[in-house]
Amino acid sequence: MQEILGACGFRCDLCPGYAGNLRSDTDRQRTSDGWFHHFGFRIPPEEIHCHGCGSGDCLDRECPVRPCAEAKGLATCASCDAFPCADLNTRMCFLDSRREEIARLEPGEYEAFYRPYEAKDRLARLRRERTGR
Repeated sequence: MQEILGACGFRCDLCPGYAGNLRSDTDRQRTSDGWFHHFGFRIPPEEIHCHGCGSGDCLDRECPVRPCAEAKGLATCASCDAFPCADLNTRMCFLDSRREEIARLEPGEYEAFYRPYEAKDRLARLRRERTGR
């Protein structure tokens, strides 16, 4: 599958709620339960079907990052002069505060529920590649 990045650096294509990763109602239920267990929010399984950040049907309707990037005409925040801003840090750095929780995960949970959101390193790499900074 082709890598699909959200403006914040999340890998939409790795997200368990991405349409290409959903094969059954069981997948949707597992995603709903997993997000609730790991992150404390629940989206009803029947509403989980996303085509990524730039598609217009992103599940995160409260995202503070996407509208800003769209208004500036940026594919990702890595190219923004204000990088990293406070809004981006809410997305880019949230895994930093979960290190203890991450250390206790069951096999497969990191890949399913955390890897898609490793935005910090992705955006830093993109920024170096695009701006030399």
